[in-house]
Amino acid sequence: MGLFQRVYNEHFSDEKEFVRRLKNVLGYTPSNLSIYMLAFSNKSSSNSDDRFLALQTNERLEFLGDSILGSIVAEYLFNKYPNRDEGFLTKMRSKVVKRKTLNRIGEDMGLEGFLEYADANTSGKSTLGNTLEAFIGAVYLDIGYYGTRDFVVNRIVRSMVNIQRLETYDDNYKSQLLEWCQKNRRKIEYEILSKNKKDNRDYFKIAVKIDNQLASTAEDFSKKSAEQKASKKALIRLNIPIVEE
Repeated sequence: MGLFQRVYNEHFSDEKEFVRRLKNVLGYTPSNLSIYMLAFSNKSSSNSDDRFLALQTNERLEFLGDSILGSIVAEYLFNKYPNRDEGFLTKMRSKVVKRKTLNRIGEDMGLEGFLEYADANTSGKSTLGNTLEAFIGAVYLDIGYYGTRDFVVNRIVRSMVNIQRLETYDDNYKSQLLEWCQKNRRKIEYEILSKNKKDNRDYFKIAVKIDNQLASTAEDFSKKSAEQKASKKALIRLNIPIVEE
């Protein structure tokens, strides 16, 4: 028995229950069960073979699903807002596909139950956004682009995302700080103070300067996330009202 089939049998001994639950989420009967199983496995599994398998599949599915999701959401917004400019569409797409939103959608879809069903070590609401992306990657491999587009638009965007509400708020802290500085004629700049390795990943320390004075600093694994954290700190320090979801 190959590694692929062995891991499938270990994680999902009750195939009928797995199919039933999966069908409830998808709205159709899946044909490629093994690819969905891989979407719900990740490298936190305790078995070394499982970690190897997850590295080769789950993270690749996340990459694929992230790309497919971004394209579908972009197309949906392009058609929904024919008179809005690129800046608006870009900001709206970012709101839909940001990690916090995807984590919440994954929870609403009940994906955490699949993680527990697959491996108790893989559960966790903070990873549901990654799981959702891998899941979308599996859907794409199972039914193709157009079926995936229908699934994402009808089962996710229209059912689980309040697009109208997203139009009216901005929880992008950097955007809020930039807007405040522009209105108040203040000079703002972001500076990378350091870029190191942490857990074999890039780790950034970012400074926000306003009128050449240090306003705040923050650290994270991506430059964008560090800038967001530093911007939020600066907003608080300057007593600027923060808009949050």
